[in-house]
Amino acid sequence: MADKKTALVTGASAGIGKELCTLFAKDGHDVVLVARSEAKLREIAAELEKAHGVRAHVVAADLGDRAAPQAIEGAVAALGLHVDFLVNNAGFGSSGAFLDLDLEREEEMIEVNVSALVKLTHRFARGMRERRRGHVLNIASTAGFQPGPYMATYYATKAFVVSFSEALAHELRDSGVRVTCHCPGATATNFAGTAGNDRSKLFQRGGVAGAAEVAEHAYRAMHSGDVLAIHGVVNWLMMESLRIAPRALVRTLAADLNRT
Repeated sequence: MADKKTALVTGASAGIGKELCTLFAKDGHDVVLVARSEAKLREIAAELEKAHGVRAHVVAADLGDRAAPQAIEGAVAALGLHVDFLVNNAGFGSSGAFLDLDLEREEEMIEVNVSALVKLTHRFARGMRERRRGHVLNIASTAGFQPGPYMATYYATKAFVVSFSEALAHELRDSGVRVTCHCPGATATNFAGTAGNDRSKLFQRGGVAGAAEVAEHAYRAMHSGDVLAIHGVVNWLMMESLRIAPRALVRTLAADLNRT
């Protein structure tokens, strides 16, 4: 297609990331799939190429490694590509009282959810600004609008992503580069099992969204140029209510939802 572009998606091996790769490929765009599991990525890449006739490139990288963003940039350059869509989707959480959790795991979460996102955005969005076109899509969470006892570090990382994305969107508003921060609520992926809160009230109650519908909402929000998008009317209403709710109540309700 004449307007074929390239999308780089982190956390592309499952869940929302995999679904976003499919949406880009359906629209005829080439994709660069980034995650730790090279075998899984190659399987997905083959499926996308066969189904949609695009090029699907694999870059296996662990974003918990501080050097990973630079290595990813080098791999993209070696492929002779420039990135038109950067999707910072990779992330994980943990569950439990902060002082009882493994500190190295919490540090790794900050590296993946925050530091890698910042580094990848800096490395790839500069080229977008030079070309005066491009999109950055950061997948945050409704967790980013409130403190989250028993998932304290995770909620804090997503608050960073929301604030960072909104600020960057303003700085780039006249550059031709658009920044969208997408905030899903509880979503049926492998996230909850990894975080250890799959038995919490947050995931046991009804209304958990599917990865495909969340990815579709994020994809549309990006193309619409939305700076901030919250998936689901109920989630949007809940986030709006936080503006007027007493902070002590917000903390208490979040703790009740997160406790396992």
